[in-house]
Amino acid sequence: MTVAPGTRLGPYEVVALIGAGGMGEVYRARDTRLNRDVALKVLPEAFARDTQRMARFEREAKLLASLNHPNIAAIYGLEESGPIRALVMELVEGPNLAERIRCGPVPMDEALPIARQVADAVEYAHENNVIHRDLKPANIKVKADGVVKVLDFGLAKALSDEPTEADMSNSPTLSMAATMQGVILGTAAYMAPEQAKGKKVDRRADVWAFGVVLYEMLTGKPLFSGETVAETLASVMLKEPAFAALPSNSPPAIRNLLRRCLERVPKRRLQHAGEARILIEDILSGAAPAEPVAARGIRSLGRRTLLVGAGCLIAACAATGLAVWRLRPATPPQPVSRFVVPLLANEQLRGTTGPMVALSPDGTQLAYVAGTGGQGQIYLRAMDSLEARPIAGTEGNPVNPFFSPDGQWIGFFAAGKLKKVSVSGGAVMTLCDGAFPRGATWGANDTIVFALGNSPGLSQISAAGGDPQVLTKLGEGEGAHHWPQFLPDGKAVLYAIGTPGIFDDASIAVQRLDTGDRRILIRGGTYPRYVPTGHLIYYRAGTIMAVPFDASRLDVLGTPAPAVEGVMAGTGNGGAAQFSFSGLGSLVYVPGVLQAAERTLVWVDRKGTETPLSAPPRSYDDLSLSPDGRQVAVQLLEPAPGSIWIYDVPRGTLARLTFEATANLPVWTPDGKRIIYAVSRPGANGNSLSWKAADGSGAEERLMTSEFVPETSSVSFDGKALAFHAVSPATGQDIWVVPLEGERKPKPFLQTPFSELDPVFSPDGRWLAYASTESGRNEIYVQPFPGPGGKWLISTGGGAEPLWSRDGRELFYRSRDGMMAVDIQTQPVFQAATPRMLFEGRSYLIGRGPDYDISPDGQRFLMIKQVESRGPALNQINVVLNWFEELKRRVPTRE
Repeated sequence: MTVAPGTRLGPYEVVALIGAGGMGEVYRARDTRLNRDVALKVLPEAFARDTQRMARFEREAKLLASLNHPNIAAIYGLEESGPIRALVMELVEGPNLAERIRCGPVPMDEALPIARQVADAVEYAHENNVIHRDLKPANIKVKADGVVKVLDFGLAKALSDEPTEADMSNSPTLSMAATMQGVILGTAAYMAPEQAKGKKVDRRADVWAFGVVLYEMLTGKPLFSGETVAETLASVMLKEPAFAALPSNSPPAIRNLLRRCLERVPKRRLQHAGEARILIEDILSGAAPAEPVAARGIRSLGRRTLLVGAGCLIAACAATGLAVWRLRPATPPQPVSRFVVPLLANEQLRGTTGPMVALSPDGTQLAYVAGTGGQGQIYLRAMDSLEARPIAGTEGNPVNPFFSPDGQWIGFFAAGKLKKVSVSGGAVMTLCDGAFPRGATWGANDTIVFALGNSPGLSQISAAGGDPQVLTKLGEGEGAHHWPQFLPDGKAVLYAIGTPGIFDDASIAVQRLDTGDRRILIRGGTYPRYVPTGHLIYYRAGTIMAVPFDASRLDVLGTPAPAVEGVMAGTGNGGAAQFSFSGLGSLVYVPGVLQAAERTLVWVDRKGTETPLSAPPRSYDDLSLSPDGRQVAVQLLEPAPGSIWIYDVPRGTLARLTFEATANLPVWTPDGKRIIYAVSRPGANGNSLSWKAADGSGAEERLMTSEFVPETSSVSFDGKALAFHAVSPATGQDIWVVPLEGERKPKPFLQTPFSELDPVFSPDGRWLAYASTESGRNEIYVQPFPGPGGKWLISTGGGAEPLWSRDGRELFYRSRDGMMAVDIQTQPVFQAATPRMLFEGRSYLIGRGPDYDISPDGQRFLMIKQVESRGPALNQINVVLNWFEELKRRVPTRE
């Protein structure tokens, strides 16, 4: 069924015909909804009219759409418009492998990486109960960056009639396009013998086709051919493969692999594509044996004398060769070179609380977070390219990008979630909750270990998603585990131990995953990484430090020494460092020293007009206005690790209130006599809510302690209850209430599988406003307190940080764009009006705690405004090629 350019199928606008085959015509189309190009496979009209076949096809398509692998072209969905039925697929640019082979044999060093990726894709599909059935060079594309995409996975079955033992429909081309001779021959040439006979096939048919494709790549010629379908099928079933046509430099292991793949009897054939993948990986790494043992055996007693003589000659030659080799000068080290990757003139690196740059394991791709204004996005730049491209779906404020071991995926955190996206584009996948990220590492076993600022230990999750599992627990005197990295064998993980906000004096630890045994390696460092040169590197005070390290014994072997100086840290003293390296020796880092940003305190009226306070620019973070509006309790990030200060508005003075540990998230009691705040100290129960007299007299008193970090508290109007949110391993962020009189034992108020946070009491104490993710994004809700009762959705387009007016007649909250207000009526029943925007507020800091408050008369908002950052411009990334050579000279490893 031909479709004219410009035709619309739902949100897809047809651009041009790409090709046609037995399974329909393929068109390039534009997804006008997601602003991307896709491929539309328009099904044959006769097929689309067949109700039963269409219903079975839709069932199969759902299974195929679940495949998620970097080497498999994704299926996005089905679309129909009148009589047209189309499969929406990932558009893969570039020539297919058949076009490449027409230019001649594929060199071994190019063919084996292609074959490895094809085997990886087939292995993954088989594990998910999908057989390709039509694997051939025309269904394999190799992109410009070397990434392989296998097309049409499983469509042979989805588009065929129900197969029978005597039916030839296992080849969709044979059954659906009997007049298209070229296509028929192309498919038949890659059929397994049992498939050519019309028998039921399993995954071993794909193994046969894989062998045929690999043979054709290496020789540049088809393994089986004929002038007719019958001749081609006869060739498949009778002709012996001409292994002598393989290149003379073909490794014996590859010849043996082809023999095993091309066994005509399925039971004698290689049984799993994963075995082929492993063997090719071993050859590429040099781990495969040079020749099968059987080939090295003595084949005849009659030749013993000849073999012994030859053996003596070989031994003599080997001895001579060894002497020559010892006298030959060693391969000179590769020169170290440096250059700068500049950003566009209007862009800056973003996400400074965590790592902003990541280098792929093979060093060919650089990912970084950059943007303009208040928004950022992940960009990907091939190291041999002059341009970077944005990755669709990462818009907003992503942080902490990291690569999968094969370099085909990028993990990152955004909108309170841990996510991943293919480097070649496509849909972004959400794996789990991930608020306040503090590092992640992707292991070879497809497990991701990550740290969150509101969960003290490390967690782990499958790279396919699921429920996170606790990996590490705090030891005595510890406050948090951050910045993990897998060691190469995947059996142990490095991480930093510190207290939230106090990572200057963190320690470096390593923990075995099988036994749980742990060892402290370094005291006074953060952001640990293992380097294949045999070094442990870490970050301290603007410098990458290095020390010799035995990865098998998990033991430091020498004294640490500086490796690279002038490397930027993350802001907020969270222990991050702005560098990354590849397994082949390249280093990227952000230069300079980034100090805490300076901010000012400003009044903003309901129309958005600013009036600055006389308070000096400082590193303000969280604030709370006293009931009479004359004093401000505010956190300062500097001097580290952060403390609560009191700013007197009429007098214009700033005085420190807390002096120990990390203190943040201040809130006044209704009588104005005390400040309640969160405290983080080293130790398993070092997180607490405490209070202290607002005039600084008396000692700090703990109200409660917690294994997890309590945040954003609110005191009821009568001063008898305190609401806060904290993280639970089972249910995420929940809202708790603790009495301020008597036993002070916290009790859960709202505990669901979703995240509930930012609780705030109404002035009369009868209602509690909060934010929740139950709808899929943060929205503002109100519930009766202490309950029971229903709940009311207040916001309409997302919201955070709710706050009541002092008379309880309005509820304010943050939206993405500004300050919102909602009129509230509580008598005779609760009613909320439509939200309205008071003013845009993008220029005001939006943090994770209370960063605005309302004047007693409800006419002005006290807010924190970001001013020009001190330090570097954040517009370049430094690159050092062959950095490992320099590292080995600076910090030699022990012999």
